[in-house]
Amino acid sequence: MTTLFNHTIVAARDKRESASFFTEMFGLPEAEEGGPFLTVRLDGGVLFQFAEPGVEFPPQHYAFLVTEPDFDEIYARIQARGLDHWADPRGERAGEYNTNHGGRGVYFPDPSGHYLEAITQPYGADAAS
Repeated sequence: MTTLFNHTIVAARDKRESASFFTEMFGLPEAEEGGPFLTVRLDGGVLFQFAEPGVEFPPQHYAFLVTEPDFDEIYARIQARGLDHWADPRGERAGEYNTNHGGRGVYFPDPSGHYLEAITQPYGADAAS
């Protein structure tokens, strides 16, 4: 059996603001409009679809595996915007990135309160070497 992740819907207070923030931070093409969604296309055919549910929602966590050069660009954007960011999911190491799993990683919030994570190595990658 083959199971591939295809898409997810991201609740947003303002889907345009959240989609724009996401595409800018990760250096992606602008979101495409379609029905109630603003859709961002990721590698592997994965769709990240922003929608405004019209109700309160809890923050979610979305992690993205990126290249080392892309991480440099994302981290530079975080710093240029003066965004809060952390090296850990509990927010105890503010203003830093981590070097876990033989790579680098950083957590930062989006405009809707979700936590985005950029990592250069998948979890457990250092255990495989």
